[in-house]
Amino acid sequence: MSSSQDDHTAELAAKLDYRTYLRLEQLLSAQCPLASPPHHDELLFIVQHQTSELWFKLVLHELRGAIAALQRMDARTCCKILARVSHIQNQLMNQWSVLATLTPSEYVQFRHVLGPASGMQSYQNRMIEFILGNKDPKMLAVFDHDLAVLAALKAVFDAPTLYDEYLRFLARSGMSIPAEVLERDVTRPHKPHPEIVATLKKVYDEPVIYWNAYEMAEKLIDVDEAYALWRYRHVKVVSRVIGNKRGTGGTAGVAYLEKIVANVFFPELWDVRTVIGEP
Repeated sequence: MSSSQDDHTAELAAKLDYRTYLRLEQLLSAQCPLASPPHHDELLFIVQHQTSELWFKLVLHELRGAIAALQRMDARTCCKILARVSHIQNQLMNQWSVLATLTPSEYVQFRHVLGPASGMQSYQNRMIEFILGNKDPKMLAVFDHDLAVLAALKAVFDAPTLYDEYLRFLARSGMSIPAEVLERDVTRPHKPHPEIVATLKKVYDEPVIYWNAYEMAEKLIDVDEAYALWRYRHVKVVSRVIGNKRGTGGTAGVAYLEKIVANVFFPELWDVRTVIGEP
């Protein structure tokens, strides 16, 4: 944060200043529109996606912190981190309203410069999906051309998800989690299990007794819901800007996005709501 006008540092020669600390020369020189002749709105498109990648970087940092907190049984820190992740997700969702000011007539004038580049190729967003539980091995092939990125993605793909670590936290807390769930192949998507629903029902029926598990469950739902809303906003903005055209990366565009909108990461946390309060 900046100081007040009265006590600001006026002499900065040979000292660390705001521009240097934030590497602003590198950051602000990273926007390189390609349209020829130049198109006014291409900068908007670039900034929208670059800022999203910065937020993705922070989400990954926070999710790794949440997993580490769960592993050391630090529920308070995990909850604080997950609350921050939800706020970041809301910021990402709100950004779509800026891109929505790009009209179809404007976008079509520079869309061709993207070539096969597509948001589906965002390796950071793919890492987030893997950490949250959407383990789709077919998505690894998208990054075959970049071995360093592929290796980083594979490491995340092969690791337990955030939800795996939450269920392990419950098990270490003395709650009933099936062995086949705790020992499952973490490279495959999690499958809902009725015994987990029963355990979570106990948590929700007696939140005072199981406060840590209860609070974390609600924070996880916040993350899952915020991600779904971000996906939905994505669909609507893409539909608004390109209609039913195919995506630049070869996807089906809106049709592809619509298929993934309804996905949830933590299914039993949604399923348990149906049985809360029942005998």
